[in-house]
Amino acid sequence: MVEGTHTHEHPNYVLIWYWLLGLALVSVLLSALPIPQAVTLFLIFAAACVKAVLVALYYMHLRFESVLIIALLLVPILLFIALLLVVFFDITLQHP
Repeated sequence: MVEGTHTHEHPNYVLIWYWLLGLALVSVLLSALPIPQAVTLFLIFAAACVKAVLVALYYMHLRFESVLIIALLLVPILLFIALLLVVFFDITLQHP
Protein backbone atom coordinates (compact mmCIF):
# COMPACT_ATOMS: atom_id res chain seq x y z
CA MET A 1 0.00 0.00 0.00
CA VAL A 2 1.26 3.47 -0.86
CA GLU A 3 1.91 5.64 2.17
CA GLY A 4 -0.68 8.37 2.65
CA THR A 5 -3.52 6.66 0.86
CA HIS A 6 -6.70 5.73 2.62
CA THR A 7 -8.93 2.78 2.04
CA HIS A 8 -12.54 2.82 3.05
CA GLU A 9 -15.61 0.77 2.47
CA HIS A 10 -17.79 2.02 -0.37
CA PRO A 11 -21.22 3.17 0.77
CA ASN A 12 -24.37 1.59 -0.55
CA TYR A 13 -25.22 4.21 -3.17
CA VAL A 14 -28.50 2.58 -4.12
CA LEU A 15 -29.71 2.74 -0.51
CA ILE A 16 -28.70 6.40 -0.26
CA TRP A 17 -30.54 7.07 -3.54
CA TYR A 18 -33.67 5.40 -2.14
CA TRP A 19 -33.47 7.67 0.92
CA LEU A 20 -33.09 10.72 -1.33
CA LEU A 21 -36.04 9.61 -3.46
CA GLY A 22 -38.18 8.92 -0.39
CA LEU A 23 -37.39 12.30 1.14
CA ALA A 24 -38.20 14.02 -2.16
CA LEU A 25 -41.55 12.23 -2.34
CA VAL A 26 -42.33 13.13 1.27
CA SER A 27 -41.53 16.77 0.49
CA VAL A 28 -43.93 16.79 -2.44
CA LEU A 29 -46.69 14.94 -0.59
CA LEU A 30 -46.47 17.24 2.43
CA SER A 31 -47.98 20.06 0.44
CA ALA A 32 -51.19 18.04 0.00
CA LEU A 33 -51.71 17.45 3.72
CA PRO A 34 -54.12 19.66 5.68
CA ILE A 35 -51.50 21.02 8.07
CA PRO A 36 -50.47 24.65 8.60
CA GLN A 37 -48.23 26.12 5.94
CA ALA A 38 -45.48 27.00 8.41
CA VAL A 39 -45.25 23.39 9.57
CA THR A 40 -45.23 22.17 5.97
CA LEU A 41 -42.42 24.55 5.04
CA PHE A 42 -40.40 23.59 8.11
CA LEU A 43 -40.71 19.87 7.28
CA ILE A 44 -39.85 20.42 3.62
CA PHE A 45 -36.76 22.44 4.56
CA ALA A 46 -35.77 19.82 7.14
CA ALA A 47 -36.03 17.10 4.48
CA ALA A 48 -33.96 19.27 2.11
CA CYS A 49 -31.27 19.65 4.76
CA VAL A 50 -31.17 15.90 5.35
CA LYS A 51 -30.88 15.32 1.59
CA ALA A 52 -28.05 17.85 1.34
CA VAL A 53 -26.17 16.14 4.17
CA LEU A 54 -26.63 12.72 2.57
CA VAL A 55 -25.30 13.98 -0.76
CA ALA A 56 -22.35 15.73 0.87
CA LEU A 57 -21.40 12.80 3.07
CA TYR A 58 -21.77 9.96 0.61
CA TYR A 59 -21.70 11.22 -2.99
CA MET A 60 -19.08 13.90 -2.32
CA HIS A 61 -17.20 11.47 -0.01
CA LEU A 62 -16.92 13.98 2.82
CA ARG A 63 -17.56 11.19 5.29
CA PHE A 64 -14.05 9.95 4.55
CA GLU A 65 -12.25 13.32 4.51
CA SER A 66 -10.16 14.99 7.18
CA VAL A 67 -11.58 17.22 9.90
CA LEU A 68 -10.19 20.36 8.24
CA ILE A 69 -12.25 19.83 5.07
CA ILE A 70 -15.39 19.32 7.15
CA ALA A 71 -14.64 22.45 9.20
CA LEU A 72 -14.24 24.46 5.98
CA LEU A 73 -17.64 23.17 4.89
CA LEU A 74 -19.37 24.02 8.17
CA VAL A 75 -18.45 27.72 8.24
CA PRO A 76 -20.51 28.70 5.16
CA ILE A 77 -23.37 26.45 6.27
CA LEU A 78 -23.54 28.15 9.67
CA LEU A 79 -23.38 31.56 8.00
CA PHE A 80 -26.22 30.54 5.67
CA ILE A 81 -28.35 29.39 8.60
CA ALA A 82 -27.73 32.64 10.47
CA LEU A 83 -28.68 34.74 7.45
CA LEU A 84 -31.73 32.56 6.79
CA LEU A 85 -32.93 33.06 10.36
CA VAL A 86 -32.50 36.82 10.09
CA VAL A 87 -34.56 36.92 6.90
CA PHE A 88 -37.13 34.49 8.29
CA PHE A 89 -37.79 36.58 11.38
CA ASP A 90 -37.88 39.77 9.31
CA ILE A 91 -40.54 38.31 7.02
CA THR A 92 -42.65 36.60 9.70
CA LEU A 93 -42.66 39.53 12.13
CA GLN A 94 -43.48 42.08 9.46
CA HIS A 95 -46.78 43.93 9.99
CA PRO A 96 -48.97 44.42 6.90
